[in-house]
Formats: sequence, C-alpha cells, structure tokens
Amino acid sequence: MIISASRRTDIPSYYSEWMLNRLKEKYVLVRNPMNIHQISKIDLSPNVVDAIVFWTKNPTPMLGRLDELKDYIYYFQFTLTAYGPDVERNLPSKNRIIIPTFQELSKEIGKEKVVWRYDPIFLTKEFDINRHIKEFERIAKNLKGYTNYCVISFLDLYEKVKRNAPNLKPPTKEEQIIIAKAFLKIGKENNINIYTCCEGDFLASYGINCTGCKSKEMLEKCIGYKIEFPEMKNNRKGCNCLIQNDIGAYNSCGHLCRYCYANNNEKKVQENMKNHFENSPLLIGNLNDDDEIIKAKQYSYKVKKEQMNLFENSK
Repeated sequence: MIISASRRTDIPSYYSEWMLNRLKEKYVLVRNPMNIHQISKIDLSPNVVDAIVFWTKNPTPMLGRLDELKDYIYYFQFTLTAYGPDVERNLPSKNRIIIPTFQELSKEIGKEKVVWRYDPIFLTKEFDINRHIKEFERIAKNLKGYTNYCVISFLDLYEKVKRNAPNLKPPTKEEQIIIAKAFLKIGKENNINIYTCCEGDFLASYGINCTGCKSKEMLEKCIGYKIEFPEMKNNRKGCNCLIQNDIGAYNSCGHLCRYCYANNNEKKVQENMKNHFENSPLLIGNLNDDDEIIKAKQYSYKVKKEQMNLFENSK
C-alpha cells in the first residue's frame, strides 16, 4: 500500500507533528470528502505500508526529525517554483530557506528520494516563457547533484482557480512544446531527468518522459524495489499515478497558493487549521457521534524476495 501525504494539503509543512504521532500510533482516520460521516481507518504499520509519498513546498519542519521515519520507506515530491508571494502567498524565501532546505533534505535521505516539481506552469505579464526558462535554469543549477528528477505540468483551469486567480493563463500546446524543449536541455546540462504530470504523451516525441509523477517506473527508482500493481482506472484523464491512500484533507493548506485546486476559500482553510489537533487520529477535528468508521482495504504490492539495487543504477 502506498500512503499519499498528501495531495490535498502540505502535511510536512503544517502538520508534521501530527504525521509523526500517527506513525507512532500506527493508524490514521480519514474522512471521505464526498461523505463526511464516512471515515476510513488506515493501518500505518511498517509491514503494511509499502511506501509513503510526501508532497510539499516546505518540509523544513521535518528536517532533524527524519530519524523518526526510520521504519518506513518514503520519498518527497518537492514543489519549488520561482513564483513570488503574490501567487504562493505564505511561503518563506525561496533563496534563503526553500532551496537550502531542498539541498539539506537531499543530503539526509539521498537525491533519489527527492523529486523536484516545477509546476503548475502558467503565463502572466510577469512570467512569460523566457522568464520561466531563465528561472528554471537558475533553480536547476542550484539543485544539480541534489535530485535526479524534475516533474513539470501546466495549469489546469478549475473553477476555483478561475475564481482565485483570473489572471493566470495556461500555455498553449505550442508554448508548452517551447517550454518543455528548453527545460529538457537545461535538465540534461544539470543531470536532471524531466517528467510530465498528467499531460498525456504528446511531449514524448521531444524527449520528455511522459510516464507520470508517481508511475511504477518512478516509484521503483525512488523506493528501491520492485512493485506489482493490479490494473486500475485513474480518475483524472492522463494520470498514470498508482493506487494510493491519501490521508490529507481539502481546505487545510496554509500556503494559500492562487492556483490551488485543493482549497475552496481562505476562510474555510483558516477554520480547518484552527480545528487541527496534533493528537487527533483525524487531520481536521475529532470524531462525532454519527461518524461511521470503516476499515480500509489494504494490500502490499512489493515483489517478495526480489529487492532491486535501483539506487546503484540511478547514480
């Protein structure tokens, strides 16, 4: 079983203490976002969890505590763009804090376990194609030797994104090709392989790896052993991500990025963050009398007795 922590919120940045408490207790409760009184109980025992994927823009709070994850296999999807506080509103300085944090995290756990994400890519007056290429190259030079992979994707205009950031424009297909080709060249110069996330395979002919940000290929390289998954359908067109249990909650990420698909409005986020308790089995709030707890179906996808020395191959 793969644990996603989380594509709904930034657990390493805002809820790391809660996460570590859940691993100590070896279980977590997760509300169904479509049925708030239906709650899944997910076993977090190390022998059940194949891997944990942390999604974050700022894992600084977890530095110095990674030894508490020693019983687990895990890796980080680390989003690092050049956008400023007008877009990524509550992030600290990229140059003074975020880039050094990326480098320190890589030193502690290994570059194969830290995936750089430069996404979503959109265009504005301030961020045209040339600006993206320039900033991507600057960041890539800073991350050379600290990661093997960079995942890119282009802005999807969800209704909430249109409402929160009407000035953001997704690149056209022609513009995407220009950006991808430039990023690929920069990636090669800095020993960073470029992948796309949920963009189909139209960029594959230009040399971009379009297998996805959490495909079987990438996951095996990051965690170091073979996995076998059953055939599955993805909810999102073009997504190749593998089966996962997401333990986060929507409307709970304090970064308040303008392009965020997981937050509806700032007021709801503030309410939820005030209703977070580090010792609760739920990320937000506590159990209610009318809640129904259902034990989640969990399976291990490890290929038994066939450990892979993929880290050696990726160096």
